[in-house]
Amino acid sequence: MKKEIIQIPGIPRPSSPYNHVVKAGNMLYLTSQLSCDLAANQLLGGTIEEQTRQALENVRFLLEHAGSSMEQVVDVTVFMQNLDDFPRMDTVYRQFFAPGKEPARVTVQAASPVPGIEIEIKVTALCGD
Repeated sequence: MKKEIIQIPGIPRPSSPYNHVVKAGNMLYLTSQLSCDLAANQLLGGTIEEQTRQALENVRFLLEHAGSSMEQVVDVTVFMQNLDDFPRMDTVYRQFFAPGKEPARVTVQAASPVPGIEIEIKVTALCGD
């Protein structure tokens, strides 16, 4: 099995030492996504609902441009600064996955290295048939 870096058109390479999407076999590994405009490489912030929605929209965008989809997500790790926000995050999160077909998920309380960012979402997904 070979590791492949997936370059997404219109998304600049990160200035830090990571890639947005790495493919190994039929698996896609996304770096954790947060509330930012990927094309402009600009943080957006916002409420926990807004940050959750933007992070998951970024996940959807990256997956679709790498040959996958939200339906192919098998594992999610949610990093949250404040677990009191879990119900509000979960309300938005549920909108991105079909009932009964949700991926495995773990939620962890963790400080963000990015000021103003309350949530990061990391996913692993299948790619192809």
